[in-house]
Amino acid sequence: MPSLLVTNDFLPKVGGIQLSDAHLRHSGTLFAPAVYAGDNMDRISDMELVIGARKGDAGAFSALVDRYRVPALRFAYGIAGDEAEDAVQDAFVKAFGKLEGFRADAAFRPWLFTIVANEARNRRRAMSRRSKLELRVRGRAETPDAGADDLAVARDERRRLLDAVAALPDLHREVLALRFFAGLTENETAQVLSCPLGTAKSRLSRALDLLRGALDEEVSL
Repeated sequence: MPSLLVTNDFLPKVGGIQLSDAHLRHSGTLFAPAVYAGDNMDRISDMELVIGARKGDAGAFSALVDRYRVPALRFAYGIAGDEAEDAVQDAFVKAFGKLEGFRADAAFRPWLFTIVANEARNRRRAMSRRSKLELRVRGRAETPDAGADDLAVARDERRRLLDAVAALPDLHREVLALRFFAGLTENETAQVLSCPLGTAKSRLSRALDLLRGALDEEVSL
């Protein structure tokens, strides 16, 4: 039986998140930006950036956005399809407003993705008269040496996979999107879903079984 490999190539290309000046104001004063770029980013922890953002450093929060916007968009796309970018935009704005309540002993990534999940669910619920998501895959740029037949097959496989994911029950679609679209760990996935680790694992196993059944072939992750 052939194997359908699930990789980032199956996922939509995603853009950036823009926060307006109005989102970056505190007590009526625009935050003074700092520079976070290059190799320095790898040495700065999420908590350091959160502390900087709390102190009024817009650059610190922008660095958090840069760090997590792509996995957040990939995750949100698995839930809300073409509404993903708006959902993630709203999630980052809400996360910014809730930074003061973020606990120092908590992990930032699952905290952020809990907000992203809520916004994506809201967007999905707001979709009018849809029985399932209409996932339109933005095809990869065609390279000169790529055969037209190969590209057509790749696009068809991506479409089949994303349609199958979209048709999964909410619990199974979300756990799959968190683990394989966004790349969260099993522990982080359980935190975002507010369930025990064992429950998250069993949901993921069931999601993969359902996906294999829908595609009628093996799914390699």
